[in-house]
Amino acid sequence: MNIFEAILLGFVEGLTEFLPISSTGHLTILEKLLGYSIDDPDITAFTAIIQTGAVLATAIYLRHDIARIVPAFLRGLFDKTRRDNLDYRFGWSVILGSIPVGIVGLLFKDQVETTLRSLWFVGGALIAFSGVMWFADRAATQQRHETDVTWKDTLIIGTAQALALIPGVSRSGATMSAGLLRDFDRVTVTRLSFFLSIPALLAAGALQIADEHDNIANGVGWPATITATLVSGAVGYLAVSWLLKFVARHTYTIFIVYRVALGVLLLVLVGTGTIEAT
Repeated sequence: MNIFEAILLGFVEGLTEFLPISSTGHLTILEKLLGYSIDDPDITAFTAIIQTGAVLATAIYLRHDIARIVPAFLRGLFDKTRRDNLDYRFGWSVILGSIPVGIVGLLFKDQVETTLRSLWFVGGALIAFSGVMWFADRAATQQRHETDVTWKDTLIIGTAQALALIPGVSRSGATMSAGLLRDFDRVTVTRLSFFLSIPALLAAGALQIADEHDNIANGVGWPATITATLVSGAVGYLAVSWLLKFVARHTYTIFIVYRVALGVLLLVLVGTGTIEAT
């Protein structure tokens, strides 16, 4: 992979990771258009690894929250009198909410990296899950806020996050929709989505580095992978900042319309043989 392609893919990853439009779906489409075999081990590993750039950018953006939550969580582990602290409970909530996607990801790793990367699945998921997002966006009362989050809420939201292993669903779209259906406001569900992304995506990236480092070296190459990761981090930081401001004043309608339009276009292109599904 040349550096220009790496920059382009890193830009798309950073831009789409936290928008509810499926970063993996977009990367899969773009990788196919660039002529790559989208189910090759080095390409699937590359796709997972460059997401760590965006998630590290999120951790930097949320650094003040993390600097408050982590010490409170650690103090609560060793001191029972501190376990009523909201930050301690929130730390446990994020950990519990991250477990489902890890279990499902390990159980269905082969299917996620091969069968589900077909552009038929990507297009179908973009359209189908838009209906879920539309319903959640309109059904939510938004009466609950970040101080109301419990471990049960994040476990439900984390379970929904596992759906994003299907390219086209969108991790942020799944977690935001589940949060809205738990009656949280849009800013709270967006922040929850950010927090839940940190352990999930860092673990996925680390696993791919450990398992596929030789395939990366002999395939797309580490210089391109590192470049794309850095670019995704820089762009991801800007996307996180913009999204929180946007959802404070708008519904998800613009994302839903875009998802349906892209999904229809993709299915038409694949159905007419303009591009191959795998």
